[in-house]
Amino acid sequence: MKRKKFKLNIRLQNDKSIKSLEENNIRIYSTPDGIFPSVTTVVGWEKRLFFESWRIKNKKESERVCQRGTDLHSLAEDYILGKDLNFKQLDYRTKDLFYLLKPEIDKIEEIYALETPLWSKKVGLAGRVDCIGLHEGKIKVIDFKGSTRPKDARDIQNYFLQATAYCLMWQDMTGEKIKDFSILLASEEGIFQNFSEKTANFVSDLRKTIDNFKEKSNDTIEA
Repeated sequence: MKRKKFKLNIRLQNDKSIKSLEENNIRIYSTPDGIFPSVTTVVGWEKRLFFESWRIKNKKESERVCQRGTDLHSLAEDYILGKDLNFKQLDYRTKDLFYLLKPEIDKIEEIYALETPLWSKKVGLAGRVDCIGLHEGKIKVIDFKGSTRPKDARDIQNYFLQATAYCLMWQDMTGEKIKDFSILLASEEGIFQNFSEKTANFVSDLRKTIDNFKEKSNDTIEA
C-alpha cells in the first residue's frame, strides 16, 4: 500500500483537558470552562429512542457497528500519523471501508487537528473532532464515517449538525472561522460518498437542535 506522508501542523495541544462522564444517561464532558453535553448526544437526541430500540433488537449487529466505527477511526488516525496499520484483528469489512476512504484522506494537504477535544461556552457543547485540515483547497472539519449501506443527505442531517458544531467550537477556541466541512462516508456495499457542505447553512438548525435538547432532556447541566 502506497502511503502518503502528511504535513502535520497541530494547532491545539489539549488532549488531556476534557473528561467524558455519564449523567442521567447523557454523555457530558468536564472541561476547563465547565461541563457541557457531548455533540453526538445533542445532535442525535431526536433519534435516540429509535436507535435504543434497534440496539435492543439487534444486539450483535449493534456491537459490530459500534466496533467498526472505533476501528475505522483508529485506522484513519494511525494512517495520518504514519503509524503501522494492524488489520489482522479487524473485521475484513472495516479494512475495506478504510481502503475506500484512503484516496480521499490522501487529498488532505495539511492537518491542523486530529481527534482533538473541542468545547465552547457560547455553543454549549463539547466533543472530539475527527480531523481539521486543508482539503480541496479549503480549511475544513473532516469527519470519517463507515456505514452498512450508502446514505442520502436527508438521512444524515445529524452528521452535518455535528460537523457544524465542531466548526463553531474551533472558531471560539482559535479565532479561526471554518466555512466548510466534509463527511467522508464509506459503505460496506463498496461505495464512497463525499458530502461537502457550507457551515453557515446549518447554524440555525444546530441552534434549534440544542434548544430542543435542553427543553426535552430537562437538562440541568450548568456550564
